[in-house]
Amino acid sequence: MSVMVDQHRKADARGWAALGALMFPVLLVSVNNTALSFALPAISAGLRPTAAQLLWIVDIYPLVLAALLIPMGSLGDRIGRRKMLIIGSSGFGLVSLGAAFAPSAEWLLAARVGIAVFGSMLLPTTLSLLRTVFQDDRQRSLAIAIWTAGFSAGAALGPIAGGFLLNHFWWGSVFLLAVPVLIAFLIAAPLLLPESRNPHPGPVDPASIVLAILTMAPIVYGIKTMATGGSALHGVLFIAVGALSGLLFARRQVVKDYPMLDLRFFRSPRFSGGLSVNVVSNVAMFGFLFFLTQHLQLVSGMDPMTSGLFMVPGLLLAIVAGLTAAKLAYTIGLRNAVVLGLLLVALGFFLVFFTDQQASALPVLGGFTVMSAGVGIATTLSTDLVVSSVPERKAGAASAVSETGYEVGAVLGTAVLGGVTTAFYQAHLDLPAALDPASAQAAHETLGGALDVAAQSPLQASIVDAATAAFSSGMQWSSLVGGFMVLVVAMVLVRVLRADRRMPRAH
Repeated sequence: MSVMVDQHRKADARGWAALGALMFPVLLVSVNNTALSFALPAISAGLRPTAAQLLWIVDIYPLVLAALLIPMGSLGDRIGRRKMLIIGSSGFGLVSLGAAFAPSAEWLLAARVGIAVFGSMLLPTTLSLLRTVFQDDRQRSLAIAIWTAGFSAGAALGPIAGGFLLNHFWWGSVFLLAVPVLIAFLIAAPLLLPESRNPHPGPVDPASIVLAILTMAPIVYGIKTMATGGSALHGVLFIAVGALSGLLFARRQVVKDYPMLDLRFFRSPRFSGGLSVNVVSNVAMFGFLFFLTQHLQLVSGMDPMTSGLFMVPGLLLAIVAGLTAAKLAYTIGLRNAVVLGLLLVALGFFLVFFTDQQASALPVLGGFTVMSAGVGIATTLSTDLVVSSVPERKAGAASAVSETGYEVGAVLGTAVLGGVTTAFYQAHLDLPAALDPASAQAAHETLGGALDVAAQSPLQASIVDAATAAFSSGMQWSSLVGGFMVLVVAMVLVRVLRADRRMPRAH
């Protein structure tokens, strides 16, 4: 039975308890993703996957997730968001249990596919249920701020929890993090969460589901192919297939009486502007993380646990900034608050561009901290813009678009800014002439490869100095690109968003 709620009713204690329940899957997904990255060396040693298999163990999750978010969001609108959330959580926990005890790389890869399928049911439904529970504008803004902060909290907890577990247990223990969290959620969800759905969803459209998958999956795969040094031609072909499928998907939605994704959403400056902020913020954050993690571990020589702890202040600031974003929007205006967030993101990049990172990790950590504050403000407000600018009955589809923007931004961040960093590293690497060609080729590939070569060479000091200098150069130039990219989006939003002090209200 659908829940019909007075638009002006404020949530009571039960509503805030429901928010607490909804934070479980959010934290789960975030912690699971960051913790996995720390488990990769142990997985390599334990299961002995090929290089391609190890890459796919990481990449298959965002690929499947991005492909299924919009179909799952629409399905949740139809069958019930709470029902979809419970199904997704149960499946996520069971498949994670299977992943923890995977006997082979193939088994683990299949488990990662399953985790992505059930994970795609979680994020759109949690966000759309917030739209149902919190009808009051101010309360909803705070709830979404807390929801957004959950991602940052999970990202902060992931390295710490993953590092602790890997120091004491086998690699599979990082997947077992999901089980107790999901048991607690499955107890709380039926008691606290209302069921809600679109009262007039129309028939299921299998063709639109297929086209949505054929749009996102090839585009994400094509970007990843080019970002990881694969064939540029193959990457372009996959992106072209995705773009063609997207065009067919859009044409189908226009003529359908009950479209899976109402393209009229994009006519709203708040919806399209919020989505743009979501994408560019995640491009910036994930692009920055690409070189930050390498700098801390390979240039500064920190172990994974220590590097994770050094990132915690920035991630905590993202949480605080997100929680204060709504108040900031009411104080200085929504447009000004969003633009301020983006300017802080750009400032984080420019701090890296105008400083020398070889002598100390402080400049890049300072840049990360400033950027985290900006991302906390920008993504909180952009998520609220997207969700609140559509009718409640279509909140699932809108939430799915927002989360798809998140995933696409993450992929583009690694591809674009990571690609720029790598390109400048390779162009500026000046190795000793005495180094043999095979070793020089390996050193040119990545900073990690250069340090491996250095460890086995009598020219160690010269190779390390050359590699770290080239990598720092790559960081600086990619930061310049990232900073200007964010500034351009900020200037566009000044014109697109109205200058008011009101948080958006759905019509």
